[in-house]
Amino acid sequence: MDRIKNPFSPGAGSPPPELAGRDEILEQAKVLLGRVIRKRPEKSILLTGLRGVGKTVLLNEIERLARKADYHTILVEAHENKELSLLLAPHLRSLLFDLDRVAGAGDKVRRGKAVLKSFIGSVRVSVGDIEFGLDIEPELGTADSGDLEIDLPNLFVAVAEAAEERRSAVAILIDEIQYLKKSELSALIMAMHKMQQRQLPLVLIGAGLPILPGMAGESKSYAERLFSFPDIGPLTESQSFSALQDPVKASGEEFENDALKEIFNMTKGYPYFLQEWGYQSWNHAAASPISLLIVKDTTDFVKSRLDSNFFRVRFDRLTPLEKNFLRAMAQLGSGPYRSSDVADALGKKMSSLGPMRSQLINKGMIYSPAHGEMAFTVPLFDEFMRRSIPEFQP
Repeated sequence: MDRIKNPFSPGAGSPPPELAGRDEILEQAKVLLGRVIRKRPEKSILLTGLRGVGKTVLLNEIERLARKADYHTILVEAHENKELSLLLAPHLRSLLFDLDRVAGAGDKVRRGKAVLKSFIGSVRVSVGDIEFGLDIEPELGTADSGDLEIDLPNLFVAVAEAAEERRSAVAILIDEIQYLKKSELSALIMAMHKMQQRQLPLVLIGAGLPILPGMAGESKSYAERLFSFPDIGPLTESQSFSALQDPVKASGEEFENDALKEIFNMTKGYPYFLQEWGYQSWNHAAASPISLLIVKDTTDFVKSRLDSNFFRVRFDRLTPLEKNFLRAMAQLGSGPYRSSDVADALGKKMSSLGPMRSQLINKGMIYSPAHGEMAFTVPLFDEFMRRSIPEFQP
């Protein structure tokens, strides 16, 4: 079969040929965008889910919907070692210049630039080693206190009012939002609270690991009234079949039904794995239809690719003790895992697990789906651990 025509594209954030099973989330985003630009209150959206479920793909698609709805958009990815201010300020600067180029831009746009100038001065924003600014006097006393929980809401108000003046709106999209510091997440929530109170046209759409709702709730008790937290999970069997079969048929080829069932059983419906199995099955097939035998013959190769790429990237960040901890979890099956069972497997007291558990949560490797439980943030990671580390040290 022609590899150039292969419709699948496994990769971080790569758009799948068929965005199956996500219609409800996209409709929710359309409603949010449509209501806010019409000054009607609606909860912003924080997508949550494991690695490989397609959160980044959804963020990119929602950004496309926002632009279609006449929003100005900012899409950034949070980093463990980069401050939120440094992520947002350059994009807000570009956004305000875009608004300033609109014919008839008025006082609100100029004020937005002045407030941003104050904010930039307070956080000393720079690109590389070169500070950048705005050719305008700062608005002293606004967004320049150095306290992000005060300054960010004031900055968002100024930007949203500038957009409102131009009969537009702003969508800020943040991926990997769980990496924000507690103070940054708190400031972001407070800023969105002010947006809702004043019915200003600025929305936040974020994506993060399943720990995100808990983080938001701990930061501000009213977060659940500002945001909806849709859980992005694996696809159902029928949705998985559509994600595989529809793009293949569009290319004039076909999967046998037994082959589709085998891929679903191997992937558990997780979109990234569906893309990988679909991609390799196509490349290994001599002709259509792609058969069950081809899928089975491809499986070891796919697992090897996943081990060396998707799983290994996360595995290599771990210390030997962390690897041993996760291997003890994996020995217990697919999870979730009771903390007491992990402690027993390691031959330790449950009270001693706290520091290691916290380290692994901070690294985005595990989360707590319920009190006293742990689970991997990466689907099928337990299988990888059992393949990579045949035994662990109790």
